[in-house]
Amino acid sequence: MRKGLLAGYPPFTQLIMTFLTMVVCGLLLTFAGMLFAPLVTGLPLPDVIGMMNNGEIGNHLGLMRYLQTVQSFSLFIIPAFFLGYLFSGSAVEYFGFCKISPGNRFALVLLIMLMAIPCINLLASLNEMIVFPKSLSWLEIKLRNAENAAADITKLFLSVDNIGGMLFNVFMIALLPAVGEEFIFRGVIQKILARWTGNIHVAVIVAGFLFSLMHMQFYGFFPRWLLGAMFGYLLVWSGSIWLPIFAHFVNNTLAVIVSYLIHKGIIPEEIEIFGSSWSEIPVTVITAAICGWLLWRMYRISQQTTTTVETSL
Repeated sequence: MRKGLLAGYPPFTQLIMTFLTMVVCGLLLTFAGMLFAPLVTGLPLPDVIGMMNNGEIGNHLGLMRYLQTVQSFSLFIIPAFFLGYLFSGSAVEYFGFCKISPGNRFALVLLIMLMAIPCINLLASLNEMIVFPKSLSWLEIKLRNAENAAADITKLFLSVDNIGGMLFNVFMIALLPAVGEEFIFRGVIQKILARWTGNIHVAVIVAGFLFSLMHMQFYGFFPRWLLGAMFGYLLVWSGSIWLPIFAHFVNNTLAVIVSYLIHKGIIPEEIEIFGSSWSEIPVTVITAAICGWLLWRMYRISQQTTTTVETSL
């Protein structure tokens, strides 16, 4: 059986190597991606570099989409495969690609994500209400400006007028991040933390924290942390990386589709924050309870499966 070059290294060393690999691959591959930008966008390389240096990249949506796609590969997907090879000698074995959960679990995850929407929206609304003390008002201003800038970029990405544009957004905003971020945060970081601490709950919570921190958006920090923890437990209970990837994909895809329908005027804009107003609290509480019950069902199914396997051995 093959072993990776870093298979026997302490968890702390593997964690440092994970972050270094992400940084190095992110810088090198993003730079390489810039060199190919003229072939994809039709813009001369000096114009691409000039836009990035001057902060004018928002003026060219095609370039933004291209660089966003490159970033997903360079910062998450490619480093994850490389780390899987370093830690075990085979990324396929390390991530358990061949371990696929039964279809009923994917259906259960779909229901969980749908029921979680009002609760996530409420938590996001509460997160946005956080006010810093006067001594830290400068930090609050910076964080809110960063949040607004990120929201403007997201709005540019999501403001498409045709199905083709929406499907590309599903690929760029839903599929690539779901695969790349779950490989890194659940497939690599959570696994290392579990080995380091000896406590899977600590590993799930800390990996979820780092997952939310990576997005660098404080006013969406707590709902992302909750989602990250949920994705982490889905991996623990199922043993399959595909289940958290699917949950992540569903969450992002719903956001893309809802934004498209709002932009087309098919559904009202208020649907995007459903569950966050005081009048909707009863619905939010009910759906949160259903979501909790479904998560419990997922846990119980995993326990029953484990017991059945142990009995048959």
